[in-house]
Amino acid sequence: MYVMATAGHVDHGKSTLVRALTGTEPDRWDEEHRRGLTIDLGFAATTLPSGRVLSFVDVPGHERFLGNMLSGLGPAPMVCFVVAADQGWQAQSSDHRDAIAALGISTGLIVITRADLAPERAPEVLAQTRRELAATGLQNAPAVTISATTGQGLDQLRTTLDDVLAAGNTPSEDEPVRMWVDRAFSLRGAGTVVTGTLAAGRLQREQHLHILGEETDDTVVVRGLQAHGADVDTLTPANRAAVNLRGITTEQLGRGHVLLTPGAWHLTDTVDIRYASGEDFSQTPRHVTVHIGTAAVAARCRPFDAQHGRITLSRRLPLVIGDRLLLRSSAHRTVLTGAEVLDVAPPALARRGDGNRRSATLAGMSSGGDFDEEISRRKAITADMLQRIGYQIPEQLPAGIRRLGDWLVDSEQVNQWVGQLRSITETRLQQDALSAGLSDGAAIDSLQLPDEALLTPLVQEAGLQQSAGRITTVGQQRGLGKAEESVVVLEQELGEQPFNAPEAYRLQELGLGERELAAAERQGRLLRLSGGVILLPSTPALAMRELSSLDQPFTTSAARQVLGTTRRVAIPLLEHLDSRGWTRRVEASLREVVR
Repeated sequence: MYVMATAGHVDHGKSTLVRALTGTEPDRWDEEHRRGLTIDLGFAATTLPSGRVLSFVDVPGHERFLGNMLSGLGPAPMVCFVVAADQGWQAQSSDHRDAIAALGISTGLIVITRADLAPERAPEVLAQTRRELAATGLQNAPAVTISATTGQGLDQLRTTLDDVLAAGNTPSEDEPVRMWVDRAFSLRGAGTVVTGTLAAGRLQREQHLHILGEETDDTVVVRGLQAHGADVDTLTPANRAAVNLRGITTEQLGRGHVLLTPGAWHLTDTVDIRYASGEDFSQTPRHVTVHIGTAAVAARCRPFDAQHGRITLSRRLPLVIGDRLLLRSSAHRTVLTGAEVLDVAPPALARRGDGNRRSATLAGMSSGGDFDEEISRRKAITADMLQRIGYQIPEQLPAGIRRLGDWLVDSEQVNQWVGQLRSITETRLQQDALSAGLSDGAAIDSLQLPDEALLTPLVQEAGLQQSAGRITTVGQQRGLGKAEESVVVLEQELGEQPFNAPEAYRLQELGLGERELAAAERQGRLLRLSGGVILLPSTPALAMRELSSLDQPFTTSAARQVLGTTRRVAIPLLEHLDSRGWTRRVEASLREVVR
């Protein structure tokens, strides 16, 4: 399946050509038949000699319906550019050429129509058309001279269309869906139906989709699908699709809405762009209409220089890096400017000189985007966000890019963060020997991390340890500053009498308060039990040796006697042994050693 839009000046025979090729009248409205003028988009399909099915989107040529024309060209992957032999290049020919250049459509063919009216002029008109199309990708496109009235050249045109389709790119059905809606209507017994060009991705029955518009942001379900009037279960690109939706009314929908794979697109109202065709950005008016797909959205343009600028849209759109936008202004005359999207999540510009700095950054960015460059520029970005802005992530990451959890990070940035983290952690511990370590929050703020999820992998990279919201060094005896001497004394006393926990007055004599004891415990030098009982970390193992010598089960009194300690110490110690699974209660007053 393939889709092609027509383009060309009004009354040059676009609709007549489509009618001759397909047998279908593309003009759908009574007013169009009455006036003999295409006003809105028309749709028709034909099967070519190869068996390929080609759908035409016929666009109006009159300047009054330029917006409708752009809605037809916007989603089109290729174009049939029509010029009449008897009239040659005309005003709207130039408008359509500018639109094609702006949208970056480079695949298609040239058709010189009405050859029966001026056969001698056809070569001259074709040469002129190629010159006029020099700024587009169609300058050297295949060309056919025809008369839809007499049938001259129609067989050659069908063959040429087959050749164009065979040489075109094959769209991927594995990509996320972004189908711009060009019609929305209601059918008796079916309900809400939208149509559009499925340029990539796959549609199927009962599929959940996200539909986005100016005042619409909902989840819908595909109730049914049609292609060329036939019911289908699945649709692949490129194809004209009629999608029957459940969960929304026709009144909520219209041209410019878009059907999306949920969660697969970055929705943005601010993009940085590069001039691609037409007048440069220094000449672009500040207020423009931005066209992409079938959408036409009011926007403000802020030029940075002749080549680059920022577009602020009046509503969010699903855009990716490399998208082509058409900027239309019509204050005194219609100006069509083409822009390539360079960044769909640009930084805020708040300080003096930010515009000039941003201009320099954009000037160094590659057209179409570059995976390595994107990560190097952003320093860190989630894999999910990278995919949503238009990049495919290779299985083997390029050198210079590291994966930290869900993040892809520039290697130099990783090294910088790791070095900073080590430094601020060690400084914190040196400044305060009793410190529990650097808090996670302080580390995140100091490193200016874009997300707290990056901290844990950076701690591991730095060879540090993280526990209870604190970061400390590993395997390094730091001492306890002024409390070191007192702790050494306490360690000696407990070493001589391991079950004789110091009383509160003794701790006060040694100058060991809550903060000093907590620091000693973190360093593995003391064990603190409930009730303010302080012991050595080795004491529980010594206690088990003594308790194992008792008749099992044993009482608390028997445990106290064999350990030679008081009830104040024995009860917290036994509860600690219970919690470690070394002993267990068998009755309210009895315990036993777990063998």
